[in-house]
Amino acid sequence: MSTPTTSMAPRTDAIASEGLLRPALALFVVLSLVTGLAYPLLVTGVAQLVFPQQANGSLIVHNGQVIGSALIGQPFGEARYFWSRPSATAPMAYNAGASSGSNLGPTNPALTDAVKARIEALRAADPGNTAPVPVDLVTASASGLDPHISRAAADYQAARVARIRGLAPEAVRARIERHTEGAWFGFLGEARVNVLALNLALDAAAAPASR
Repeated sequence: MSTPTTSMAPRTDAIASEGLLRPALALFVVLSLVTGLAYPLLVTGVAQLVFPQQANGSLIVHNGQVIGSALIGQPFGEARYFWSRPSATAPMAYNAGASSGSNLGPTNPALTDAVKARIEALRAADPGNTAPVPVDLVTASASGLDPHISRAAADYQAARVARIRGLAPEAVRARIERHTEGAWFGFLGEARVNVLALNLALDAAAAPASR
């Protein structure tokens, strides 16, 4: 007569599962504390200590108020200001929450019309300027957020801004020079001018603006 046997597999599996659950939970808690709390606090602390301006968004403060960021462009439509590179973001220009280009191809009539309209606006603001219009003044960037224009784009607008503000052209060009940023490490990128910073410097000029 054979004696019935009872399988030990279910109990063994339960013990094994219980043995794995505790270290798995402990590892989850430890990694959550390290990667979700300790590491972000460490990185934030180092950033605030070493480069707080950049860590806080490179904000530009004027008269005690934040008026923008050195990393995001702004629209300027008055002829007394230097104009920024066009932006194709929606639903408004320079929308940091929806960075994008126009996605219009070079043969798209809509792009041709937009460029023509921008050229006409520049010519209307400065009728005596017959120099070629720099391309970055009439085409949007891929991000739509560029805070800079090329040195050529700044020089193109210098005479108009000087005339309308009643400033000597040399004074305006000197401000352009002071706000020109060179290539990174001397060879990456090109010389560029931060439009908001330059316009703030012009507003600080002693000469009264004239229309």
